Amino acid sequence: MEEELKCPVCGSLFKDPVLLPCSHNVCLACARNITVQTPDGDTAVQSRASGGSSDYDYLDMDKMSLYSETDSGYGSYTPTCQLKSPNGVRVFPPAMAHRHCSLTCPLCHRSVSLDERGLRGFPRNRLLEAIVTRYQQNRAASASSSSSSSSSSSSSSAAVKCQLCDRNPVDAAVMCEQCDVYYCNACQQRCHPSRGPLAKHRLVPPNQAAAGGGGGAGSGGTGQQQPHQPPATARKPATCVDHEAENFSMFCCSCRAPVCMKCLEEGKHAKHDVTPLAVMWKQHKCQISQALNGVSEKAKDAKEFLVQLKNMLQQIQESGVEFEACLVAQCDSLIEALTRQKAKLLTKVTKEKEYKLKVVRDQITHCTMKLRQTTGMMEFCLEVLKENDPSGFLQISDALIKRVTSSQDQWVKGALEPKVGPDFDLTLNTNLLLQTILQLDFCQGKAVEAGPAVPPAPLLQLEKCCTRNNSATLAWRVAALPGNPVEGYILELDDGNGGQYREVYVGKETVCTVDGLHFNSSYNARVKAYNVVGVGPYSKTVILKTSDVAWFTFDPTSAHRDMVLSNENQTVSCNSYDDRVVLGTAAFSKGVHYWEVCIDRYDNHPDPAFGVARINTMKDMMLGKDDKAWAMYVDNNRSWFMHNNSHTNRAEGGISKGSTVGVLLDLNKHTLTFFINKEQHGPTGFANLDGVFVPAVSLNRNVQVTLLTGLEVPKNTRQ
Repeated sequence: MEEELKCPVCGSLFKDPVLLPCSHNVCLACARNITVQTPDGDTAVQSRASGGSSDYDYLDMDKMSLYSETDSGYGSYTPTCQLKSPNGVRVFPPAMAHRHCSLTCPLCHRSVSLDERGLRGFPRNRLLEAIVTRYQQNRAASASSSSSSSSSSSSSSAAVKCQLCDRNPVDAAVMCEQCDVYYCNACQQRCHPSRGPLAKHRLVPPNQAAAGGGGGAGSGGTGQQQPHQPPATARKPATCVDHEAENFSMFCCSCRAPVCMKCLEEGKHAKHDVTPLAVMWKQHKCQISQALNGVSEKAKDAKEFLVQLKNMLQQIQESGVEFEACLVAQCDSLIEALTRQKAKLLTKVTKEKEYKLKVVRDQITHCTMKLRQTTGMMEFCLEVLKENDPSGFLQISDALIKRVTSSQDQWVKGALEPKVGPDFDLTLNTNLLLQTILQLDFCQGKAVEAGPAVPPAPLLQLEKCCTRNNSATLAWRVAALPGNPVEGYILELDDGNGGQYREVYVGKETVCTVDGLHFNSSYNARVKAYNVVGVGPYSKTVILKTSDVAWFTFDPTSAHRDMVLSNENQTVSCNSYDDRVVLGTAAFSKGVHYWEVCIDRYDNHPDPAFGVARINTMKDMMLGKDDKAWAMYVDNNRSWFMHNNSHTNRAEGGISKGSTVGVLLDLNKHTLTFFINKEQHGPTGFANLDGVFVPAVSLNRNVQVTLLTGLEVPKNTRQ
């Protein structure tokens, strides 16, 4: 409660609080300090020093306007010079004028203009002042009961102090019943002289004032106060500001202020709704009690909620330990299953190793035996050759020759080759399992029954995701929430170099194949679902690696109609004597690629052409005659490079049946180079190539060729 009893300006307990029109309270001295002169004012009055007149004397002297019902008084003027109170609130200089002065509330920053009554126009909050006094007395009593100080010091602290002394207040000598303020002799002479308007005020001793308030012997008690209790401050009924002899008896509902009977007789509230003060007091007390009951219920609920949260802390701790144990058990079971599978795989490897060892040992035994026999026979033959008896030699020579020949035939090709190799023809594919482990995550939480929601993240089915050449196939699934069907999916891939993602598919299918990717590249793929509510989160990212080298065939869909394809579209021939073009099924825009064409049939010395082209090159003429193809055409003696019907770089040497023509497309260097029978033919054919290129061949009916792909790039190239 102490925070409610502190002034927002000085940060101390309220002292002589006044009630502002915005319902906030400030100390009387603080109200004087934050009162400023508006721009319309012309005369400033400096605030008095601490040794000047009292606050109430100052109230009688200043002439400032009061906030009225007809003039709201809330302005936006902010003085240029501002200070800060110990409580951190803006405080304005104490300069004030007789006219056009205003006061700004330090809490809500609403301004109010003062009339000729000045600060006396603000009602004094006697209720708050009484609560502060009671709070101070209770705090002093508590401190006194727990203190081990002497009785003399306790008696001196229980005495009523002067309320106007700045430092080290002394005991009060008198108390003004009208001002309700305790004065020492010095402060009474300085701040409350018995002249002028103050001459009518009644000054009484402080002990008499305390007794009259019901705190002394006249209250029906023992006649003595407890030593640790300070005397209670006398409280008398509040009087009207304009009519000091009149007590408040009515309440103006329009002005929201108590009034006396003389104010009503003077007609100040003639058209206002006026209610007896006691009736309004009881009504407001009832309203506050009802509001307090509601706040009390909320406070009770808040306490129960705090207890619930504290219990939840323990429950979270227990659930966390239990869930961690469950997670460890699940992971341990996976590790155990992997360990069992590892044991099975090791058993297979052991069996394969034992089989290879047995085969090699048997082959060693067999070869050793044959070698021993052969060595013995050779030694015998050498001894026979040493004999000089022709007749005896000829008797056994025929049989010996047959044995030696038969022994030589035993060492045929393959007999001296190992039946098994040192390498194991076993490959453990862990890519899918590794991707699954990386995607291991908690399932979707409990569905919130609060209305429609976006679909959850799809789950990529890694067992169905694969790559072939420069194509990638992805499959996924998603568990749609009830009542929120999935309308479609969005598949995204990056550029193969870790760049930005781009959309490659939008639709309802859950399987998609993406063609035209770069060879020897790794792509990151992800997918998300959407419905009428919005787009859901992305799935886990899967990495797809395309083939290192290109495997492709001739494309029957783009070939000229005179072309005849066979051998699974790897062999092509032509029905026409004119040159016709056929393209490959692969398209290149990046990397280094090499393929060969084998000459299966070559009659009457034609000029087939080999190279690359755009997808829209002409198909009814020799390759290279338009500007969309780059080729080398060759006969049995020489060759030329041709592009846009321009022939360059004649080179000696041609082809025949069984020859191979190689094409090296290096899109890192943007060059095209040709080979015949594994040797580079001529210089670099073309340079500055950029874009998308397709392998191409043109031939007539005198030639048949077969395509060879997936080859390593030749090393013996020259510029």
